[in-house]
Amino acid sequence: MDVQNIPLFSLLKDWLGYLNRRQQLIAENVANSDTPDFMARDLKPFKLGDGNPSAANLKPTDEGFAITTSAGPVQTNARHLPGMRVLSSTGGKPINYRDTEVSLDGNKVVLEEQMMKLTDTRANYDAAMGFYQKSLGMLRSAARAPGR
Repeated sequence: MDVQNIPLFSLLKDWLGYLNRRQQLIAENVANSDTPDFMARDLKPFKLGDGNPSAANLKPTDEGFAITTSAGPVQTNARHLPGMRVLSSTGGKPINYRDTEVSLDGNKVVLEEQMMKLTDTRANYDAAMGFYQKSLGMLRSAARAPGR
């Protein structure tokens, strides 16, 4: 069985690709922090479902990822808590992002905000790699002969 056919691994591959592309854009933003009229770019948040049909039924929870079916909680009132958050893939197309400050030369990159985004991206990368390693460990345990 190919690991790529397992929805969780497909999702993690897409998530890691997204994080890689986001880190590249943040590095470009930092590198151009002195370029006149440069506008910072970022990616839309990573979401499940749009570009990732194999992981369409994986939903993130506060504890991790859960496989859900079409039957589930529905928010019937705006004051009720929503059901599960649904994330989907963006395809990695950069969007122009307007930071809060503009320098005199028209540069719209705020290094502090870029460093916060870089830290967030690194934390998400570490989490994705942790999920990947734990999932491989579970597969290895399932593949072992009993008693070994």
